[in-house]
Amino acid sequence: MGIPEIILAIIAIVVGAVIGYFVHKSIVERNLDAAHETAQGILADAKKQAETDTKEALLEAKEEGHRYRSDVEKDLKRQRGEVQKQEDRVLQREEALDRKDNAFQKREDVLERKENKLSSEQQKLAKTQQQADSLVEKRQAAVEEAAALSKEEAQSLIINDAKQALSSERAKMIKESNEQAAKEADSKAKELIVQAIQRSGADMVSDTTVSVVTLPNDDMKGRIIGREGRNIRTLETLTGIDLIIDDTPEAVVLSGFDPIRREVAKIALEKLIQDGRIHPARIEEMVEKARKELDEKIQDLGEQTVFDLGIHSMHPALIKLVGQMNYRISYGQNVLTHAIEVAKLSGIFAAELGEDVTLAKRAGLLHDIGKAVENDVEESHVQIGIDLAKKYKESPVVIDSIAAHESTATPHYVISEIVAAANTISASRPGARSDSLESYIHRLEKLENIADEFDGVKKSFAIQAGREVRVIVKPTKISDLDAVTLAHDIKEKIESDMDYPGHVKVSVIREVRSVAYAK
Repeated sequence: MGIPEIILAIIAIVVGAVIGYFVHKSIVERNLDAAHETAQGILADAKKQAETDTKEALLEAKEEGHRYRSDVEKDLKRQRGEVQKQEDRVLQREEALDRKDNAFQKREDVLERKENKLSSEQQKLAKTQQQADSLVEKRQAAVEEAAALSKEEAQSLIINDAKQALSSERAKMIKESNEQAAKEADSKAKELIVQAIQRSGADMVSDTTVSVVTLPNDDMKGRIIGREGRNIRTLETLTGIDLIIDDTPEAVVLSGFDPIRREVAKIALEKLIQDGRIHPARIEEMVEKARKELDEKIQDLGEQTVFDLGIHSMHPALIKLVGQMNYRISYGQNVLTHAIEVAKLSGIFAAELGEDVTLAKRAGLLHDIGKAVENDVEESHVQIGIDLAKKYKESPVVIDSIAAHESTATPHYVISEIVAAANTISASRPGARSDSLESYIHRLEKLENIADEFDGVKKSFAIQAGREVRVIVKPTKISDLDAVTLAHDIKEKIESDMDYPGHVKVSVIREVRSVAYAK
């Protein structure tokens, strides 16, 4: 190879190196630009992702804030409601206290006027006494001067002359005054009684011993009776009420002297008819529900009666007894209706005589509260009422009214006299009471009481108008053989202690149930 070729080769190598350098530099620069662009893209994406995450976090924070705010507002609303209720109760108590304060203020004003009047009359009486003493002294001096008599002699002479001159006139005046006072008192009393009766306007309806349940159709009678009469026997056994199913279309008659038992049977039968499933187990369930429902109804009735009469702060147990009076009969008269009428009459009498109207109504309502207690308590209804009033912290006026309304004790308060008068008026209305019904009920109650006295008896029911007493015994205490002996003993006791027409059937029922639960 010659020199020119070597030079050309060197030049070619140099040129190739230069070209390779520039080509490599161009490639590196393109790679750097691409990396730069990629980095910028990553930064932009990261920035967008950060912005997106920030927005989502803000939205979540706002939602959480809204939820928290909503919960806080609900809590505040509930607390405001509770505070409002408490404020309403406090306002009601304040209003009640204001009414009591007004009543006390009025009574104090009346007493103050009476005291002022009495003080004025005493002053007038003192002045009159002074004038009379002065006249007597002047007359004594004149008599002593004219007749030359001593003071004692003149006094005796004047007294004798005055007695002789005024004895007949005095007797006449006393007689006329007594007659006039008696006439005015009788007229005023009659006027007051008439006004009170007209203003009370109470209806008086004598209670009966039957209730009627309407049926949707006559086919329901067969379902009520059940196969071989098992349904009707179960219902009669559980309630102590006779079911009379006759040719009367679409109706069943419930007969029994105890209104509470009769009401329980009526409610239970109506529920069974509405439900449609009538069998012994269902009957037991419905009778139990009916008893609970009647208890609630009695409580509501007592509260409504107390509210209507404007009586406050009565013990809940007494309020329930007030409602229970609706299911008690005295001489054919509903006891609650009688008590409400006595309360209204007592309130009117008290208003006319200037006594405490509310206290008079309270005493009138509770005067027969002893009759609401079950019949197995061996005390008079007056003593039971006194014991209840003392137990539940009633005022002495109410206790005295309960004790005095049947003339068993001397009244010590004017309101006691008012309640006694109102009780007499309510009881003596024509047709208000029935002695025959009362004696009939007493006879049935005595039948049950005789059976309940025997050991092992769980409950007894007088049914069939007193021609049968059905006795349910405790199976753990009375065996089958003992049941026969018990029926004979009860029969002997009835024959020795009671007078009754016809025959009385004694049925002793002993039922044993074995229950087990599979777990």
